[in-house]
Amino acid sequence: MIRLLVVLFLCISVSPALAVNPDEVLADRGLEARARAISAELRCMVCQNQSIDDSNAELAKDLRLLVRERLKNGDSDEAVIAYVVSRYGDFVLLKPRFEVKTLLLWGMPLVLLAVGGMTLFVAARRRGARPVGTPLSDEERAELDKLLRS
Repeated sequence: MIRLLVVLFLCISVSPALAVNPDEVLADRGLEARARAISAELRCMVCQNQSIDDSNAELAKDLRLLVRERLKNGDSDEAVIAYVVSRYGDFVLLKPRFEVKTLLLWGMPLVLLAVGGMTLFVAARRRGARPVGTPLSDEERAELDKLLRS
């Protein structure tokens, strides 16, 4: 039983291998490292929550090959990314750039935090500003005592 648990644990704990096939790997280690870094920044358009480096989709494979081909032709990392973005749009980037059109995306968490903080502040001030009830008159106190005794 313990052996089975150990084998099960080892199978579960093994980290997933990257989707890059051996036939895609470049002979030049420097170029391959650059290709892996670029591939980690690009979104798989099929999977959408994985980089093309992690995805097994055909489109991701085609993009990995495209990145490696552009690097072999002498393009800089920025030029490769710019080329892929020009073909697929900004959505292909896993981390969107900070631009005027993405200002809402980057600024919305701060706006929501400020609105929430102001709401809490206003609610706390209103709660503290409530008038404290006036004390009971002698007649009201007598009526209350009478009700409590019966």
